[in-house]
Amino acid sequence: MNLRPDQLSAALDKPLAPLWLVHGNEVLLVLEAADAIRAAAKRQAYDERETLVVGQGFKWDALTLAAGNLSLFGGAKLIDLRIPTGKPGRDGGDALQRYVAALPAQTLTLITLPELDWTVRKTNWFKAVSEAAHCLELNAPERERLPDWLGRRLAAQKQTASADALAFIAEHVEGNLLAAHQEILKLGLLHPEGALSLEQVQDAVLSVARYDIDKLRQAVIEGDPARCARLLEGLKGEGAAPPLVLWALAHETRSLATLCQGRDDGQPLTALFKAERIFDPRRQQAVNRALARLSMGALRSALVHAARIDRMIKGLLAGDVWDEFLQLALRLARRT
Repeated sequence: MNLRPDQLSAALDKPLAPLWLVHGNEVLLVLEAADAIRAAAKRQAYDERETLVVGQGFKWDALTLAAGNLSLFGGAKLIDLRIPTGKPGRDGGDALQRYVAALPAQTLTLITLPELDWTVRKTNWFKAVSEAAHCLELNAPERERLPDWLGRRLAAQKQTASADALAFIAEHVEGNLLAAHQEILKLGLLHPEGALSLEQVQDAVLSVARYDIDKLRQAVIEGDPARCARLLEGLKGEGAAPPLVLWALAHETRSLATLCQGRDDGQPLTALFKAERIFDPRRQQAVNRALARLSMGALRSALVHAARIDRMIKGLLAGDVWDEFLQLALRLARRT
């Protein structure tokens, strides 16, 4: 059963189908859809979860074993099967056909794939999976539809913007939905709910190029704690807006987390750098060094720390925001 993206939410409110297939050319949308399915499965008492990442040397018996290895307490299980290359090979294709022909009971299976070319779509295994599954293809919106996509994202955080403002954002993110997502989140940090003016949008989108903010992001990636401390002191003295500083630190953290997760899932760094729009060789080298010293657990902790700072900025928690900025920067820049 093929689902349109706007049908996913309604489908997840019903008893879940046993097999889901999510694929497409836009990493952000695929990740969000998979996260939504996993969250719905948890709500519907799929309490056990097993993640299988298909990489070099993957044994397809693991899929059969995962399906048969149910909890002793009789709980339902989610099998999260990820195929980063989109090509399971001959053994994998055969295994997938056998698997979908006799789906295990008390089990929900989520298969995640990247963008697929016509050769993959014609394979027997893909036809078998797509015919048996709730299938969701998620591609980046066309350039002329991007402002509408941005408008819906703003509406989700109870903000609106004029057509000119949405077009301005679209022009500056150049079709990169991850970058667009970051800009929308930043507007939510900088401004309250309600209508945004073109001037507010322009200031927010262009302010990312502020020299000192860029230097802070560079110092974090390069692992230079002393420089991070000096730059934060300077930004504080200049009266920099705390939401903007938080956005810069959170942006780098989320980018590193995306790269780290993709690498751990077996995706090549060249493709991940392209998705994150990291083209400069020197920055790629610095990011590589950062990924070598920061684990996924450390990056998740940093994101939790950033969320706590956000609550401080909004007056929901007590604390020294600038001291927390320093602690977060040092956490990211630390060397092992």
